[in-house]
Amino acid sequence: MNPPDDLHTIDGDVFVSPRYLASSTFTGDPALGPLLDLGWDLHHDDLGNAYVTAPDRKVHLGYLPEGEDDGLWRINAYRDPFGPPNWGVCFNDRVPTEFVQAFTAALATAYQQGPDAYLTRPVSGTDDHDPFLAVVPLLKQGWEIERPRWGVFAVQAPDGLAGLEFTTGDLDPEAELTTRDARWQLWAGKSIDRAAWYATASTDTPVALLTAVTQCVAAPAPLPRWREETLSYIKGMAQLTPILPPGPPTPTPLDVQRAVGIRRPAALPASSVPRWSTTSRPSLPGPRR
Repeated sequence: MNPPDDLHTIDGDVFVSPRYLASSTFTGDPALGPLLDLGWDLHHDDLGNAYVTAPDRKVHLGYLPEGEDDGLWRINAYRDPFGPPNWGVCFNDRVPTEFVQAFTAALATAYQQGPDAYLTRPVSGTDDHDPFLAVVPLLKQGWEIERPRWGVFAVQAPDGLAGLEFTTGDLDPEAELTTRDARWQLWAGKSIDRAAWYATASTDTPVALLTAVTQCVAAPAPLPRWREETLSYIKGMAQLTPILPPGPPTPTPLDVQRAVGIRRPAALPASSVPRWSTTSRPSLPGPRR
């Protein structure tokens, strides 16, 4: 099978489908790229954690392989750089890297548009900022609406191995930023309590950023991974398709001629080509003796 059109490079020997069972690629570069391309500041601590900060200090990203918990990616945005975060997002260490990259790419776009874009609160009933717009890409791919418990709206993948939950009512702002008790929770695995990976987003996370992630999750194209790493993770839940090397290019007619040894006839020397005048006829043969 050939690589899907949205994959520019292949890093793996199998395609994983559905893509939300692909796990992480265990490299942060693709997700850091959209922000570093804007000139955001990057520095590391002594443990190898990476920190990226917007030029105006209003958005902070931490890539924390040596953090205190499994929250590998933490992104917070501030209206006041010295105040509490307006919103926060966390991706744990098993989230497919492509989903994090979708978020940071959308964040980079919003940052270029200004604070009104990356600090806009979701508002129910509005055309562009209704929080439930983030669910639409999943519903279009056949995810089903559920009510797992009181005060929670949820959608679940057709195979039951992924879900998105939205919790209603008042929530503790600090807990939203530091635990899984957040407004939004996206997960994949046997169940939300035994999730292979999860991502959380707090109450005021802009809808456009959430939608970028759900669009990436809902995309039908599989993701490339290495078989050995994948088998130990999905345990038979996903479909694996070998990545075949690209076939040889289609031969041109000239390639065919060369292959069978056919050559074009050599051009005749100029002296052998008759050249008739346009104003006279060729001479007639003389009389026979």
